[in-house]
Amino acid sequence: MDFLPENEEPKKKKGGFNSYWLFAILIIGLLATQFLSLNFQIKQTDEDYFFLKLIPSGDVSKVTIVNKEQVEVFIKEDSLKAKKQYADIKLTKLKTVNKGPHFSFEITSIEAFKQKLDAIQSATPYERLIKVNNEYRKGIFDIIGWLLPIILLIGVWMFLMRRATGGMGGAGGQIFNIGKSKANLYDKDTKVSVTFDDVAGLDEAKEEVKEVVDFLKNPKKYTALGAKIPKGVLLVGPPGTGKTLLAKAMAGEAQVPFFSISGSDFVEMFVGVGASRVRDLFKQAREKAPCIIFIDEIDAVGRARGKNMMQSNDERESTLNQLLVEMDGFSGDKGIIMLAATNRPDVLDSALLRPGRFDRQISIDKPDQKGREQIFKVHLKKLTKLGPNVTPEKLASLTPGFAGAEIANVCNEAALVAARKEKTQVEVEDFNEAVDRSIGGLEKKNKIISPHEKEIIAYHEAGHAICGWYLEHAHPLLKVTIIPRGIAALGYAQYLPKEQYLYRTEQLLDEICMTLGGRAAEEIVFGKISTGAQNDLQRITQLAYAMVTVYGMNDKVGNVSFYDPQQDTTFTKPYSDDTAKVIDEEVRKLIDTAYQRTIALLTEKREQLNKIAEALLAKEILFKADLDELIGKRTFDEEPVPVAITID
Repeated sequence: MDFLPENEEPKKKKGGFNSYWLFAILIIGLLATQFLSLNFQIKQTDEDYFFLKLIPSGDVSKVTIVNKEQVEVFIKEDSLKAKKQYADIKLTKLKTVNKGPHFSFEITSIEAFKQKLDAIQSATPYERLIKVNNEYRKGIFDIIGWLLPIILLIGVWMFLMRRATGGMGGAGGQIFNIGKSKANLYDKDTKVSVTFDDVAGLDEAKEEVKEVVDFLKNPKKYTALGAKIPKGVLLVGPPGTGKTLLAKAMAGEAQVPFFSISGSDFVEMFVGVGASRVRDLFKQAREKAPCIIFIDEIDAVGRARGKNMMQSNDERESTLNQLLVEMDGFSGDKGIIMLAATNRPDVLDSALLRPGRFDRQISIDKPDQKGREQIFKVHLKKLTKLGPNVTPEKLASLTPGFAGAEIANVCNEAALVAARKEKTQVEVEDFNEAVDRSIGGLEKKNKIISPHEKEIIAYHEAGHAICGWYLEHAHPLLKVTIIPRGIAALGYAQYLPKEQYLYRTEQLLDEICMTLGGRAAEEIVFGKISTGAQNDLQRITQLAYAMVTVYGMNDKVGNVSFYDPQQDTTFTKPYSDDTAKVIDEEVRKLIDTAYQRTIALLTEKREQLNKIAEALLAKEILFKADLDELIGKRTFDEEPVPVAITID
């Protein structure tokens, strides 16, 4: 369940001058000056009236030629007042004398107009000559054309600022609030409905987190004995294992203010914003103490500094420095506890992990058989109608290596499958199909495969099955199919491995042989190989290099490990070129030896290989019971547990 949004009291609209009004007033003013001039009583006439009537009357005081095409005529004030023919233009609507212009007409040539005027006034004394002025006036479109680029630049700048600050109208969205923390606050008014009862399969992690919650609820029980609660708790584990869910449950149980924020929320395009947000977050936390601060995906801001100067990020490092300073300033009596989650603890800065900052690291791994049963119990409660044969124990055995999020997805997918088939309840077959879809993708029923390609796929998968059946340390088969799934999976096999943490050399070698079983079967049966083993070759290459360079399982290279998680992103090698050559040779020798061993096994079991391939071509899917019937029971001891998968 997602965090609920923070409840805030409705804010009153603040009165203020909006910048958009400035542009509106400017445009209205330009229009007003252009079209709403006070001198609106201008008579439109023509050139003949000017020369035949106005010039002989002696009433013209001056003439203005505007933009070389418009002539404006000004009448003398005395004539304007005395003569009746000017009565309709002598006053404005404001009852004041109209200062002009009073007449207006267009001309086609300014030179011709001046020559004609000069000819008429040739005998006129100098002091009585009509003055002619030239003016160039910008119209509204000229002004808009000049202002438009400026308006566009201002508009683009405002748009970028809105995008960078999350909207000009939202809380904390103003440009002056860009350095404010984006953390969501959950307190007594805004509660989270997730509790520890909703978290299954994480018993040890829950105990550690419950201790922190109990300290916040009953601090005297600990301080009376001189104990101090860890100042920081780091949740570490693969994606989907329940780190964020555990934090949500902690928010629901703690009954103290809970600040939640993502590591990426600290970093923006502006330098110094991240550090400012860190300061603001801890300032708010001190005001609400005792409280909890939860930073999800802290590796976004907490990566090790100075490991690769070519890719250094000063803004991210300054944000991390501020975070380190704020965390180091904690003391037990302040009651502020840091909680963070990451799936990349290897890239975090060592200063962030030292005692006094993150005192305690809680590992949240993928659940085992018992943990998966508990998780299934939680999610099966949400499915209202289940078949009688659906049990958490059976479903847990079908999903080894599945994280909590994947199990939740399988339950939901099974319900969708049952609904699609118009069933009244969700049955085991629906869960099987949901697991298949989760592992290999959607079944491609319309994918056309030629009979020859189908035969190659069948023998390829039969090769995997035979190796898994007859090698002592290989995983026995649970199910094999040649039905195409997903984007590129033409078939896949599901195995029953033991859930273990330590692997011996012979176990890894048997796993390599089993993975090479498909390629070896193709070579034995058809004398040729195909591209179907691409995924298999990638897996064995990674495993072989790990055996030689990481696990020290090679006599010639010796008991050394060249693995350094801090150097994953660099191109430097912690060994010489001579050692690299030895490593390549030993890896190739290891894979070649395993391949020849696989060829020998499949040649010996050619009859069983043919039986399984023919059965696959006929049925398209085989289960462990089918193999028992076809080639006899597996002779090695096996434990009835979980599932591993190879997809080809």
